[in-house]
This record gives sequence, C-alpha cells and structure tokens, in this order.
Amino acid sequence: MSINPFPLRRFAATSALAFATLAAAAAPVHAEGTLRVAQQFGIAYLILDVVKDQKLIEKHGKQAGVDIKVEWAQISGASAMNEALLAGALDMVSAGVPPALVLWDRTRGKQNVKLVAALGSLPNYLLSNNPAVKTLDDFGAKDRIAVPAAGVGFQSRTLQIEAAKRYGKDNFKRFDDISISLPHPDATTALISGGLEVNAHFSSAPFYYQALERNPAVHKVISSYDILGGPATFNVLYTTQKFHDANPKTYNAFYAALAEAAAWIPAHKDEAAAIFIRQQNSKLPADFVKKILDDPENQFTITPQQTKVYADKLREIGVLQGQAESWKDYFFAPAHAAAGS
Repeated sequence: MSINPFPLRRFAATSALAFATLAAAAAPVHAEGTLRVAQQFGIAYLILDVVKDQKLIEKHGKQAGVDIKVEWAQISGASAMNEALLAGALDMVSAGVPPALVLWDRTRGKQNVKLVAALGSLPNYLLSNNPAVKTLDDFGAKDRIAVPAAGVGFQSRTLQIEAAKRYGKDNFKRFDDISISLPHPDATTALISGGLEVNAHFSSAPFYYQALERNPAVHKVISSYDILGGPATFNVLYTTQKFHDANPKTYNAFYAALAEAAAWIPAHKDEAAAIFIRQQNSKLPADFVKKILDDPENQFTITPQQTKVYADKLREIGVLQGQAESWKDYFFAPAHAAAGS
C-alpha cells in the first residue's frame, strides 16, 4: 500500500511569508455569496470532502436565494490556518480544538473568532517505532515526535495536558523540545521507513492505520481518547465575527451543508469512502478506507463532544486566559441547538 502525499491544492506554501503575500492581495471584505474554506489532511475532514464533492454549500445557497462561489484550500498545521484567517486570506479554517480555542481566547474583543461546528470525534494515536518507548515516560532527548504544528497544534496541546497531569503544571511543555512540525503524510512515511530522525508521530486517521499496518515495529504509545477519558471532538471549523455577521445566508448555507453531510455519511459509507479517495487524491484501497469508517472510535458528527474539557485544562496550564462557562461561549449560535459539550 503506497503512502500518498496528498498534494496541496491552491495554497502550496504554509509559511507566514507566503500567507502574508497572499493576504496583501486579498479583499478585506467579502460580499455575501463568496466563501474561502481550508481543510487539513486526512479522513478526519471527510465531512468537508462530502460537502465539496456534492456541492452542498451551493445547493443550500440556492435554496436561500444566493449563488455561492466556494474556493477550497488544503493546508497543514494550525499556525498556518490561523495566520491566514486573521490576515483575511481565508474565511473558514479548520484545525484541532486546542488551537481554535487559543484563537478564540486571544481575539476576544478584536476579531472575535468563534467555532462554527465540529468535524468529528476521532482519536489521534501517538505512535513510535522505537522499541524502548512503551509509555510517555520512556521518551528521551534523542527521540523526535512529529506533529503538524509543534507546540501549538492539537497534538502538542493534548500532550501538554497529559504532561501537566503526569509531571506537574510547570512541566507541561515537557515534550515540546522533542517535537518537530511535519505534515501527517511526510511523518507517516518517515515512521514506516524507520532509521530517520523522526521516530514518533502523533497521528490522525488514516495515517496511524497505515503506519501500524506497514511497519510491525510501529506501536501505539497513547491516544487522545486515553488522555481525555473517552471520545472527544478532534477538529473544528472556525471563523471571525465579521464574516459571520456580514454573510448570514452564506454562513447558514455552509452550516446546513455540514449538517447534511454528517447525516449522510453513516448510511453511505461505501460512497463516502469513494469520495474521500477522489477528493484527497488518495491511493488507499477502498476497503481500507471503509475499515476506518466502520471503526466505532470514529464518529463523523458536527456536534461538539468534550470540547469544554480542553477549555478547562488549557486554562489550568495557562494556555488560555479566559474562562468559558459553557461550550456555547466559543461556538456561534447555530451550533447551540445540538446537545454538545
């Protein structure tokens, strides 16, 4: 089974300089009916793949009387997502819950970034091909943990929560010094090949399935579900108050499209697997993707689950300054009707 690098679309670069250049050419205000959306890599973004493939935003836009032009991008890492959103280069971005909450916290009273919807409750697995590493306690100075956005992304923030629990709040950055930023496809290739600097990877689906299958030395050290005490939202969509308020029809059409895709996937898993392969240019076999969709650990839902745990834990270690009384504090109103947490 080959590892597909999932070539970037539209935005090939993820550096701050590249986004600054792009932002300089971006219009400061979007008229109703235009939407620029960015997703990251992996099957955790299946809801967006379905929305794009079936043109659901356009469908719900027409029902609301507006023709919506949608531009899609694929980017690795929360830092690049956040820079693009704040620079005005993108309207909707996606990342893990922790970096989205950090941006909510830091933009209150300014851009007022809030979350739009969950994209699913799926675990991330911290994998290693080092036989000496069986628990987090076994990681040493020579190990290297690949994550999409070192120190600030979902994987790093989740490790920080666990480090604070195990070693005390003053040591919550224990694993930051041995973490490096690397997109999931590249990190997976490194982990499978072995013998490289990267010997661990905090990995999302389908990448940890591939690594565990291809290299018998690769093993799970811990999962995000282990750290959080059960199923929890992995990734979310978020935007600014300005976009939300200035584009009500576009926003509502987008949310309706997400809801339709989430409801469609469980009853159409074969078709959903085919959409993932098509939209992500994946070389994975359809039955392999279907196995991931059938895994009960993976739930493709827009309802937030255990996001408040992240909000509370990140505030305890000082990553967040503000206190969220409820998960609804950092989600825009359309999501409030769900039985979230």
